[in-house]
Amino acid sequence: MTDTETDTPIAEAPAAVEPSFDERISAQLIARGRLKEADLGRARRLHEENPEGDFVSLMTRLGLVSERDAAEALAEVMKLPLLSAKECPDAPPPSVQVSTRFLKQYHVVPIGEDDSHVSLLVAEPQDPYPAEAMRLATGKDVHVRVGLRSEIDDLIERYYGSGRSAMGTIVENLSDDATRSEDDVEHLRDLASEAPVIRLVNLIIQRAVEARASDIHIEPFENRLKVRYRIDGVLEEVESPPASSTAAVISRVKIMAKLNIAERRLPQDGRIMLRVQGKELDLRVSTVPTSYGESVVMRILDRESVVLDFHKLGFTDQFLPRFLEVLNLPHGIMLVTGPTGSGKTTTLYTALSKINTPDVKIITVEDPVEYQIEGINQIQAKPQIGLDFSHALRSIVRQDPDIIMIGEMRDLETAKIAIQSALTGHLVLSTLHTNNAAGGITRLLDMGVEDYLLSSTVNGILAQRLVRRIEPTHAQPYIALPEVVEEFKLEQYTEERPIRLFKPTPSNLTPTGYLGRTTIMEFLVMSDPLRRLVMKHADMGVIEQAAREEGMRTMYEDGLIKSLSGTTTIEEVLRVCQDS
Repeated sequence: MTDTETDTPIAEAPAAVEPSFDERISAQLIARGRLKEADLGRARRLHEENPEGDFVSLMTRLGLVSERDAAEALAEVMKLPLLSAKECPDAPPPSVQVSTRFLKQYHVVPIGEDDSHVSLLVAEPQDPYPAEAMRLATGKDVHVRVGLRSEIDDLIERYYGSGRSAMGTIVENLSDDATRSEDDVEHLRDLASEAPVIRLVNLIIQRAVEARASDIHIEPFENRLKVRYRIDGVLEEVESPPASSTAAVISRVKIMAKLNIAERRLPQDGRIMLRVQGKELDLRVSTVPTSYGESVVMRILDRESVVLDFHKLGFTDQFLPRFLEVLNLPHGIMLVTGPTGSGKTTTLYTALSKINTPDVKIITVEDPVEYQIEGINQIQAKPQIGLDFSHALRSIVRQDPDIIMIGEMRDLETAKIAIQSALTGHLVLSTLHTNNAAGGITRLLDMGVEDYLLSSTVNGILAQRLVRRIEPTHAQPYIALPEVVEEFKLEQYTEERPIRLFKPTPSNLTPTGYLGRTTIMEFLVMSDPLRRLVMKHADMGVIEQAAREEGMRTMYEDGLIKSLSGTTTIEEVLRVCQDS
């Protein structure tokens, strides 16, 4: 070895750079699907212009992520517990005396103490200053808990202020004119454009999105204005503005939906496109006149959250192959039945996305078009100008489609054109409002569809309901009582002994223990014996019994099987359907 070789230093590998706190939070939000890469880049550019502010708070203020999503990510990264306001005591610890100005400035609130420590709920746990200041002020160790900023601000007001919530504070700022209902249209328009009214309506929508609500109901009564959210299919009443603000609140919603605020005698429909808590939302607005004003319902469509996947919808491995076999037939009619809000349209979209290939042309007629699917021609029905389902269908068949989807078979004319399309080699998908699969056959017969046309075109009828799904990590098993096993005949659905059922366990993130919904379903496949029954105009019970003998599992039975697997509960199954 030469001297040169001896003296040459050995290059050391560069040390791995530890990701910054903001990078870890961002990575956590992206991994959870709560933040988009494009939105993250936008937030970084804005933060570079003003690096003094907190990065996570900036993303929340911009609406790129929700408060709850940010709090969950902070708690996860910092390994701290996350608390909701519901879990906090009704009053603050009496011996902790700190400035309310300090609490409001840093969005922190003491929620408990003992001889050695104080529990502090904070919105920004990455900032050590508030906890250190509390330690110096009290002489005790501080245990930090993560909370939502809006809930912390409400707690501060409840503990140390007048007891008003965020909504109460906004309402207090309403002008005297905003609490009077008047017939002057221009005055109503001015009321709805006031900042407190705008913040009030935005808060109602924001809280609905936070709660994962599918609908917002704003209902005026004689002495109150009621606001309710439909969460996982169940209505829950929430904090409401005073009745005196009814005219201003409803006018604001109508202006956002581009409705005629002067027209209060007739129902109206509109839509609102907006971004809330980092999500692109489409709100379908419906107003109807009632005794005390207009009742408003907003259906929230979160285009980003819809998952067109059969298994996530609730299709089991035993059920799906038979459904796909019928779906892949080259022509005929496939129907999905159920009441309003039972997930029929989502099932049809999932079916269309499955068979949407470059070699087929798919055209849909919908009212309304809920989700846009790449590669599918979707027509929005407009009955007010004569473009209803039947008129649109006549034009569609001249467009040479392979597959046609009709939002709903509402009348005999639409049903007849759909049947003619099926007879001429098209696959037709549509929905009906019936309680079960066999009811779809009798409904079409009652409409006036000829039995021979019905038996030769309908391939299968899927009936479904939505039940709340138990949050998987909080499904608590228990041994079913012998009386329950006997009543529901559970032995025939499982080999497990003893038979176990499951119940939800409430938590701070899922107060009911349920999270999301899944489907229970039954699928009637038209066979030759069933076609003969249709030709005889057999009643619904006879058709269903024949289908069960051929292997059809009813919705009730599917629900019992899913309650035994821990997906849902027997109570949920009984809430939406009964044994037929």
